[in-house]
Amino acid sequence: MQPPRRVMIIYNPAAGPREMTREIQAVARRWEGRGWSVVIRITERPGMATELAHEAALEGFDWVVAAGGDGTVNEVANGLVGLPSALGVLPVGTGNVWARQLGLPTYPLVHPLRVQVAAQLLEAARIHFIDVGRANGRYFLLWAGIGLDAQVAQQMEPRDRGTKRLGALAYLIAAALIARDFPAMRATVFIDGRRRIRGRTLVVLVANAQLYGGLVRIAPQALLDDGYLNICVFRGMGLPWALRHFINVFGGRHLQDPAVKFFTGRQVLVETRPVVPVQVDGEPIGHTPMVFEVVPRSLRILVPPTAPASLFRDST
Repeated sequence: MQPPRRVMIIYNPAAGPREMTREIQAVARRWEGRGWSVVIRITERPGMATELAHEAALEGFDWVVAAGGDGTVNEVANGLVGLPSALGVLPVGTGNVWARQLGLPTYPLVHPLRVQVAAQLLEAARIHFIDVGRANGRYFLLWAGIGLDAQVAQQMEPRDRGTKRLGALAYLIAAALIARDFPAMRATVFIDGRRRIRGRTLVVLVANAQLYGGLVRIAPQALLDDGYLNICVFRGMGLPWALRHFINVFGGRHLQDPAVKFFTGRQVLVETRPVVPVQVDGEPIGHTPMVFEVVPRSLRILVPPTAPASLFRDST
């Protein structure tokens, strides 16, 4: 018998292709039926989820559950790093990459009751400490992108609901159009103080997790609790190179391509000419140069029984 819990659900009504208030309220009633104390807070502006999460942790809530997409999850995580409350997620966004990484149902056509199923899975979750990345003072759970993918994120965000209904297709179309005119980015990448890459580059990804964009395992060796970041550098320039990397990534062959370099490290410095955008978890945060570093085991998360064991070095 589980002890009563104090749970705050932070719901972003702008997330996802449609409004999900009734579904979130149904989850709250379900958990209240278990004797838990549940509070729903609704975000009204960027950054508000971080503030609400931080306040919830200071007020002693056991769980803080992000009901939204990866941007909402990122904001909530930024309010919880280093604090005792555990991060959970109800996938009501568009990409829902973090939820997919943990094995939660995300496709409405396959799982029309996915939010209720996710809530049930969270009830059986264990709490685990994981690493987070940090860039320019902003924490990230999934990845940081420098170059072409950040340019796409900068152009796409914020998206209207019509664009969100297109899901990943909208990003793929935008990436193809932007790659055609993307400037020849000359990147220098230092990992743990050593220069490892210098030259023409399309994208540098600094990954904390395995999935990228919810579709591919960009860093299949990545562990959430090993104290390292995983760095993928995609060399080349222009649309032909972008198509080559796109095909290899979706085929799972990108790490065998000599034009892709893979490293692990604790700190990464990326300098570029010209200056290019940087995004974390799909949200633009600034421009190069920028330092990325791992903050080991600094966040407590709810790990549902559906989460792959391959995500963790320590299964306890």
